[in-house]
Amino acid sequence: MEERNLRKEKIGLVTSNKMDKSVVVSVERKVKHPKYGKFVNKTTKFVAHDEANTCNVGDTVKIMETRPISKNKCWRLVEVMERAK
Repeated sequence: MEERNLRKEKIGLVTSNKMDKSVVVSVERKVKHPKYGKFVNKTTKFVAHDEANTCNVGDTVKIMETRPISKNKCWRLVEVMERAK
């Protein structure tokens, strides 16, 4: 019996929930500029599967990598860590 690899998890902010059972999550990371050495914020957007439509814009959520669910959706919602105020 084979063991499967660990799946990547990311924590980000919900920026859109207008789709049915889907949310757009923005994950921010700091990257050092190759020439000048200054740390720059880079944002990556992920489309994640939200089965129960529980997320709202501004929520902090944890997403996990999963099999492809649609053309550009291969992440799923694990938990809502903090609700938007």
